[in-house]
This record gives sequence, structure tokens and C-alpha cells, in this order.
Amino acid sequence: MKKITAPLLIICTLLLNLLAGCDGLDENYSTNPNHRLSFSTDTLSFDTVFTTIGSVTKQFMVYNRNNEPLNIERIIQASPASSGFRINVDGRKGDNFDNVRIAAKDSMYIFVEVTVNPTGKDQPLLIQDSIRFNYNSVTQTVLLEACGQDVKLIKGGQTLSEDTQLTAERPYLIYDSLMIDKGVTVNIEEGTIFYMHDKAKIIVDGTVIANGTIEKPIIFRGDRLDFILDDQLPYDRTPGQWGGIIFKKESFDNVFNNVIVRNGNNGITCEASDPEKSKLKINNSQVTNMDGNVLTAVNSNIEATNCEFTNATVDVVLLNGGKYSFTHCTLANYISAKSRHSTVQEGEPSFTLRLIDNAVDNKIGPYDLLQANFDNCIIDGSLGAGKEIEISSGTKTTLLRNNNLKYHFNHCVVMMDQNDSENFTDVIFIKGKDDSKMEYRMTGGKTNKFMYDFRPGKDTSPGVGKADLFISQKYPIDRNGVNRLTNNGPDIGAYEFVPLEEDEK
Repeated sequence: MKKITAPLLIICTLLLNLLAGCDGLDENYSTNPNHRLSFSTDTLSFDTVFTTIGSVTKQFMVYNRNNEPLNIERIIQASPASSGFRINVDGRKGDNFDNVRIAAKDSMYIFVEVTVNPTGKDQPLLIQDSIRFNYNSVTQTVLLEACGQDVKLIKGGQTLSEDTQLTAERPYLIYDSLMIDKGVTVNIEEGTIFYMHDKAKIIVDGTVIANGTIEKPIIFRGDRLDFILDDQLPYDRTPGQWGGIIFKKESFDNVFNNVIVRNGNNGITCEASDPEKSKLKINNSQVTNMDGNVLTAVNSNIEATNCEFTNATVDVVLLNGGKYSFTHCTLANYISAKSRHSTVQEGEPSFTLRLIDNAVDNKIGPYDLLQANFDNCIIDGSLGAGKEIEISSGTKTTLLRNNNLKYHFNHCVVMMDQNDSENFTDVIFIKGKDDSKMEYRMTGGKTNKFMYDFRPGKDTSPGVGKADLFISQKYPIDRNGVNRLTNNGPDIGAYEFVPLEEDEK
């Protein structure tokens, strides 16, 4: 026993000394009320949080910038039961923490989440709480706040099997997918917002009539409301946040007026159909910022007017066979949140516009390109002339050499080398250099916080005042409601030039 006891005494002594060393913080805690904590924020905000759906985890830092350690006698959350906020203090969950110590010149994390109970209201409701720090007869507070929004939750893959009106009083939050049966018509009210979860899709076998207005557009977007890059890049400007909208083979007579579709994997996809029947009429709409294609159509019939199709990692507009008419549209690719890359076929680059005739799609086809007319349109991108437009037949590229293809550009601005064929009438060819390039209000990047504004930035920009007046008289109002016929001639593209000083009035 003596042989065992001696080593145990030595070990116990060492442990006590070690603990005493580790507990050095217990010595000389500051009692000076002027020694204060500082925080990375005084208010931690979550913006909009969907009720019953947990938030992301946010954090803030607590700093002791003093030369002496501080003992925080109590950290307490004011209203944990009613607010829905949950906190984690330096790795410990709870709502009441005693004797939390911070060494001199040290810091700690506090993590916060929130789940908001249904509010029973259509409009967002402000939810507030606070965290109090008590020490040395001092109380400091960090506020917590979130806007709780009741939503119409569609989860588990829902199918609409009868005619339906989707209304705008509360947004829709769609997990998985929303499917519309063949023969079913879904009308969407102006101002309706669809928050789409990761990989969620709208799959249409029937018909969608979406009638938004300039003031109250219908919006399809991702459901992440936070930032992927602090204060620079929100998820709402990041491509690839959800699946996209798919019009299946038997879907016809779809109408999109004043609709915004943004930040998906693919924007709008029209599967192979009867090109003599209207697949989609899209007007005054914006489809933008996709981690794939913005608009893909196979052997379909599409009319697009006053629309912006912009920014894709692959193709902005890909048309494989079918009949198409684009009038006063802006097609451009200056994506910066992600890079442009090749398509699934090795070696094929990304294009702003790709027209394909007599090609096979998913072992079905080939499909004839019966018509592709572009009137008063901009086709532009960041890669320069010769790299933004491809027109090909079959599997062999015949770039702009096959006059049997039924395409025509009239009074357009196109990013390509000069072409004098009959397929081009009064076209402005730009190269993307010096004075031969489009000038836009804003083209993404970190300096613009990845925001885009494809309105003409200068009155000297190519296409300003150069549109076909006869065409513009049929569409006298641009996508933003600006009259095309009140200045020195209508502008090419979806937007009229408006001087910045007038726009700010």
C-alpha cells in the first residue's frame, strides 16, 4: 500500500498544481466598472425568417480589450420562451450562464439561431429579444431581432390536379417540387413570391398564366435570405440556389407577364413540343443569373418581348429547332459570382445565344430551326466578338455560313464580327473593345456587390436611338415602363436610356 500511496500523492499534488495554474484567471479579476466589454455588433439581425423553418446560425464576438481579466457574473437571455431565439455561449447551450470568464485581451463567440412560430399575419412581424451581460454592477445588452414571415409551405412534392389560383397575400415556400398536371391551368396573381428551396422545381404539364405588373412582379427565387459573402454577396445574387421551371412536352399556351426568375440552376426549360402551338409568351420579364442556362428551348414556339435574359455559367439562350421571336430583348452574359464554363459536351464553350438546327436532343430529333427572328435586340457578353453567338447545323458547326437556317437579326446590337449576309439587316456589330462595346449601368463584380443593371449607362452606348421605329411603335413602353417614343428615337434592347440624374428624381 505504501508503494501505491506515494505515487498517488505525487500525481495528486501535480494535478492540484496544474489546476491552480489553469485557474490563474481567478486571480485579480477586474472590479473596475469602467472596464467594459465590447461587441462586434450591438444588434444581431436576421432579416426575414420563415415561420416554423429554422434560421441560419449567426454569431457575434464579445471582446475584453482591457489589461485585466473580467468575470461576467451572468449572461442571460431576456425572453427565450416567447421569442424563439436560441443562444450558445462559447460552446454551451442555454439561456442563463453564470461566471463566464474572459482573459485580458481575449474574446469569445456567441452563436444565435431563431425559429419563429406562426404569426397569423400576412405581413412580416418583428420579433425581438436581447442578451444581457452583468458584471461589476454594469449591465450591457446586445439586441436580437428577426422578421417572422408566415408562408404557404409546399413540401413533399405537391401536384396541382385541378385549375388553381395562386394568390399573393403570403409567399410560397416550396421544398422538393410543385407539379402541374396536364390539362390544368394555374393562374398566378400579381405580386406573388415563390421562395424555392435547394433543387426545388416548378414542373408544368399543364398551363401557367402568370400576370404580374411592373409595380408588382411575380418572383421566383431561392429561399436563402442571408449572405454567402459578408455584406458583399447575398445568396439572392448567387446562381444555383434552386432547380428551375420546366415546361414539359404537352404544356402549351403558357403566359409570363412581368415575371422575375433568378438564381437557379436553369431558368426556364421548354421540352420538345409541337412548334406550331404556342409554348410560352413571355413579356416584360427578367430571367437571370443561372448556374446553367437561362432559357433552353427544344422544338418549341416562344414569343419574347421586352425581356432581359442575362448571366449564365453556360448558355444564356439555347434554341434547338422550333420557332422563336424575340423583340426588344436584352441578351447578355457578364456573370461574375461564378465563372463561365463548357457545356456537358466536352470542348463546347459558353455562349450568350446558341441557335441549333437539325440536331438530336436526348436521342430524339433532329429538329428543324423553322424561325428565329430577333428585332431590336441586344446580344452581348464578356468574351468578345466571335465568342458569344453560335449558329450551327447538326453536329458539325457551320457558324453563320448556312443560309438555309431561318434566322434573322433586324436592328440589333450583336457581339460578333461583321457579317454582310441577308440574315442581318441594319445590325450594329460590336467587338467589346474601346468604343465598340455596350455601356451598362452596372455589370456585377465585387465593386458593385455583384449587382447588375443592364439599362444603357450612356447616351453614346451602341443601340441608343437606333431601334426600328416601326417595331417600337408596337411596343412603345420598355420593361421598366419608360416610353420609347418620347426622345430622339427608340433604343435597342429591353430598356430605354434614362440619364442617371433623371432616374434619381
